[in-house]
Amino acid sequence: MSEIKLDPFDVRIIKELTEEARIPMIKLAEKLKVSNTLVHQRVRKLKEAGILKNATYRLDPLTLGYETSAYTQIMLTNAKAIRKVEKELEKIPEIVECVNISGRYELLVHIYAENNRALRDIIYLKIQSLEEVEGTNTTFAFETAFRRNVPVEIGM
Repeated sequence: MSEIKLDPFDVRIIKELTEEARIPMIKLAEKLKVSNTLVHQRVRKLKEAGILKNATYRLDPLTLGYETSAYTQIMLTNAKAIRKVEKELEKIPEIVECVNISGRYELLVHIYAENNRALRDIIYLKIQSLEEVEGTNTTFAFETAFRRNVPVEIGM
């Protein structure tokens, strides 16, 4: 994978878009005091490079009724089954993230559930019922203090 070199203007665009991803390009150009064409060209370049992914809204789980948040580590009977298990976990809508990790456990999933009983059912009936799952370890999250994107300065 070739390393993408970001110049200071790219970084400015990225910072503005991570603050307000749906800002009209003409307003972004005005804010950055450059032409609309230049902004469009740079944004297209950043998208083609895979730096900018699709702009989405971040949902508030608590407002939507998900009172319980937890991280569950998953141990497999055979690490070679990891891709198969990932595909099965992806079918569980309450799992919002699945990460391949090192150590005693192979996978870490972030789960949002309506309440503790619903979380228990997700873990026991949906995750632990998978043939390749040997065991789980769950940690409850009381609240998220902050969430942010990675810093862009590394690419400069």
